Amino acid sequence: MNQSLSRGQRVRQELKALLTLATPIIVAQLSHSAMGFVDAVMAGRVGPLDLAAVALGNSVWVPVFLLMTGVLLATTPQVAQHHGARQPERIGPLVRQALWLALVVGLMASALLCAAEPLLQAMKVSQELIPPTMTYLHGIALGIPAVALYYVLRCFSDGLGQTRPSMLLGLFGLVMNVPLNDLFIYGRLGLPALGGPGCGFATAVSMWLMFLGMLIWVNRAPIYRACGLFIRFDRPDWAVIRRLLSVGVPIGIAVFAESSIFAVIALLIGGLGATVVAGHQIALNFSSLTFMVPLSIGMAVTVRVGQALGRGAPRDARFSAGMGMAVGLACACVSASIMLLFRFQIATLYTPDLPVVELAASLIVFAALFQFSDAIQVTAAGGLRGYQDTRATMIITLFAYWGIGLPVGYVLGLTDWLGHPSGPAGLWQGLVVGLTCAAVLLGIRLARSARRRIRSTA
Repeated sequence: MNQSLSRGQRVRQELKALLTLATPIIVAQLSHSAMGFVDAVMAGRVGPLDLAAVALGNSVWVPVFLLMTGVLLATTPQVAQHHGARQPERIGPLVRQALWLALVVGLMASALLCAAEPLLQAMKVSQELIPPTMTYLHGIALGIPAVALYYVLRCFSDGLGQTRPSMLLGLFGLVMNVPLNDLFIYGRLGLPALGGPGCGFATAVSMWLMFLGMLIWVNRAPIYRACGLFIRFDRPDWAVIRRLLSVGVPIGIAVFAESSIFAVIALLIGGLGATVVAGHQIALNFSSLTFMVPLSIGMAVTVRVGQALGRGAPRDARFSAGMGMAVGLACACVSASIMLLFRFQIATLYTPDLPVVELAASLIVFAALFQFSDAIQVTAAGGLRGYQDTRATMIITLFAYWGIGLPVGYVLGLTDWLGHPSGPAGLWQGLVVGLTCAAVLLGIRLARSARRRIRSTA
């Protein structure tokens, strides 16, 4: 009985710690997603050309952003381990090198966005859309170095278990984005009216404000002082940066592989008609919104696992990872139930067009099905980041999405090899298969990594 009570207390303690970390992250992630929604709404009020330019620009810069932030995410588990080991003096030098990496990666990403016109030409984008899209991308490019630096400071704070700053600054960025959009779209205060593409410059200003806000917070809050982040200036140290890259590059590639498969599916169904494209976008948009919850739980699991390993408690790390997956599955039950019960109402929120609503509702059923595998794979990936076992995560992700999910979806949806092609439903069935494969393989890898660490410690 006492043993059962002790385990129950342990579960409650871990659940409280995990949700304390994850809840602010969820708010921060939803705030970032809402900024894109605000851009689309305000650009759409100007005109369809402006909305299309913003939508195209997002399809270019968001994958670059995810690749960049994935690389920088290596900061979190390393900070968490040093914090768990009570080695604050090692955190400051690490984060200073991560800031150097962020500056370089941010400038490279900014240069890529500024040189995106050949990509738009290769995608056969309408010539009238290319100039406003490039204006939007030029605006975003001005803020990319700032968001890279912000992300390192956020990872530093998250690794210490301090996730509240990212929540508050995310909300601050969202609130500021609305008046800044108005400023650049309509040319207030003597600025030129840029229309919808002005949202890019507004987002860039929001990125700089968020970076400056995080910089001030980290510099002044007492909890960060023991790390000595600002006590001296360090030149770039290739040995430390190389260790960050060895963990971060596989994370970035894995995140990019997962996000880009949805873009490829959108391109594959582009020739099936406007109704199909619209229905797909509705289902994808809503499922992306619900994905923020397990994604945030996975980020919290990274911190909990890293801190447990740092204090030499690999069994606690395994317990934290297991609890994270359980919480993710519980959230998947809620989101899947909402999708199945209210799929038509969800689709109606986006459009009154009945054929689009019916198609979107049918695809939301598949989105409900992969909530469970999506929750497992993203929390397992978070646990593996805590173990700094990221190369296997990259290989599994590439294999599951591009080697299994996309080919299966293509065969079912666009060929007659296994019967009449089922169109978008077949492609979404491929997503279910790919995500399920990733969930199984990442879960097995996480269990093996946990056992290996326990044995090595013993």
